[in-house]
Amino acid sequence: MLDERKLDVLRAIVEDYVATHEPVGSKTLVDRHNLGVSPATVRNDMAALEEEGYITQPHTSAGRIPTDAGYRLFVDKLSTVKSLSPAEKKAISSFLVGAVDLDDVVRRTVRLLAQITRQVAIVQYPTLSRSSVRHIEVVTMTPRRLLLVLITSTGRVEQRIVEAQEDVDEQLIADLRTRLNSALTGQRLTDAATSLANVTDTFAPADRNLVAAIVASLLEAFTVEGEQRIAVGGAANLTRYGDDFERNVKPVLEALEEHVILLKLLGEATSPQTLTVRIGHENPYEGLVTTSVVATGYGSKSEALATLGIVGPTHMDYPSTMGAVRAVARYVSQILADS
Repeated sequence: MLDERKLDVLRAIVEDYVATHEPVGSKTLVDRHNLGVSPATVRNDMAALEEEGYITQPHTSAGRIPTDAGYRLFVDKLSTVKSLSPAEKKAISSFLVGAVDLDDVVRRTVRLLAQITRQVAIVQYPTLSRSSVRHIEVVTMTPRRLLLVLITSTGRVEQRIVEAQEDVDEQLIADLRTRLNSALTGQRLTDAATSLANVTDTFAPADRNLVAAIVASLLEAFTVEGEQRIAVGGAANLTRYGDDFERNVKPVLEALEEHVILLKLLGEATSPQTLTVRIGHENPYEGLVTTSVVATGYGSKSEALATLGIVGPTHMDYPSTMGAVRAVARYVSQILADS
């Protein structure tokens, strides 16, 4: 374990390197930070940090830069993450509140997160397996064509067209609509499918073909695979890596195209109360070893409906980035709860 003085030196190195992207020397630390010790002591502390693997010397006679282990210790020792300013909070709230549906919420969120953090933003759509039924609507479009609408607790809308073999009785549709909502509202989609099993048999034999068709369409809506849907934004922010495109940026762009990789990274953030930070070589994918991933869940306080986060260079501003990811997740959670 490092003593507080060496931790202060490490914090100063991380902060300076994130700000300048230039190796940090002992003289710079003494000039910029009130460490309360002599330059010789700072040099000794830097030597100890290097020996422990927290900083490294990229070039002969150069200053030091943090290693992945140094960033990890810095993040682990953060007492607080940076809060957003009142103006930033107001801007987030105003931008997200204007969303008209779930797709719009996700699009706005990924754009907003990329702008605030200046990183690549990733937002997973809420999964159907964690959603419940909010409302079911059955609408007559023509005498023989029906529109079935499923609205979930996360604001997701699934629509299906059902074709009838003969003109539809409006009273039958009203009765079916009432029974479906009475039986299914508030149920998890995984449970609601079971509740549908006996619905058809509760109707008169003459009506069962149409009811069975509607139930089949509803079951299809329940089982749509939504887990693989994500939105990615802010890839242009990768230009902040600098000129070393082939070594740093290109592998990251290739990894971003593999949504399965991103889903696995985000999938580790299972709670809206916890931020997950993967740094450099902690990422199990070779293309992301020069990046860090900051992610969290969004949804209710007890359970994440899905996840969101950012991918950026390891030399990111961790306190600000972590604060932004957490704040945006909380706003999205609130919007979904209020919608």
